[in-house]
Amino acid sequence: MLYALMGLGLSLITGVLNIPNFAHGALFAVGAYFLFSAIHAVGNFWLALVLAPVGVALLGLAIEYAGIRPLYAAGHDYQLLFTFGLSLILSEGIIVVWGPIGFSQLPPPLLRGGFDLGFIFYPKYRLFVMVMAGLLVLATWLFLEKTRYGAIMRAGIESKEMVSLLGIDVHRLFTAAFALGAYLAGIAGALTAPIRGLSPSMGVDMLGIAFVVVALGGLGNLLGAIAAGLIIGVAQAVVALYWTEASVAVIFAIMAAILLVRPQGLFGIR
Repeated sequence: MLYALMGLGLSLITGVLNIPNFAHGALFAVGAYFLFSAIHAVGNFWLALVLAPVGVALLGLAIEYAGIRPLYAAGHDYQLLFTFGLSLILSEGIIVVWGPIGFSQLPPPLLRGGFDLGFIFYPKYRLFVMVMAGLLVLATWLFLEKTRYGAIMRAGIESKEMVSLLGIDVHRLFTAAFALGAYLAGIAGALTAPIRGLSPSMGVDMLGIAFVVVALGGLGNLLGAIAAGLIIGVAQAVVALYWTEASVAVIFAIMAAILLVRPQGLFGIR
């Protein structure tokens, strides 16, 4: 579910802005560190879980407005280089602010321990993450499918020129899409922190997986990102159970196998 959440945010940015956001993994890491700092500041996990992704969304809004928007006229190459450079700046910024040593983060007391499912004790926090991520994916899908602004975003993925001719400010559309994608990355990072801990490089591995999800689902296809995230996550979990060393390799093996049959991805058109 976390892979689906990351893939959905990256797919939204890729579809609307027509550039792969290389800073998406760094925003994921920033979300985890924002949660860590917010917990120590307010002393409440639940409030911190609300504040951390909002902070990442505001950061994403500033990134698009002050960094990416001036480069639209320059072409995609400059935007790609900017997001790549930004990922390095954010990763180094984490080291400057929080230090090079990672942290561990406990779940809230309510979600510690596990449930007896009869055949296994399953951690309460992981069940919470599955439900929370599932609700976020559903809420994002409902927003995009059932609201007027969601329809504008989907139209922007298909044809930004037509949206502009209809009198809609596409630059505001780009900013909103980037902020929403950053929010999804930030909350995925915040939810991951009590499971995997925090480290300055935690976004690097997640970025690679997020790109696999986007490519596998079909570039810019939101439903495809959700489906691909679930496929990749379940496959990795099953392989890790029997052959731990191959749990990462299977991600790229599945991508290669599917793209050989469908180069446009599972739900891709072009």
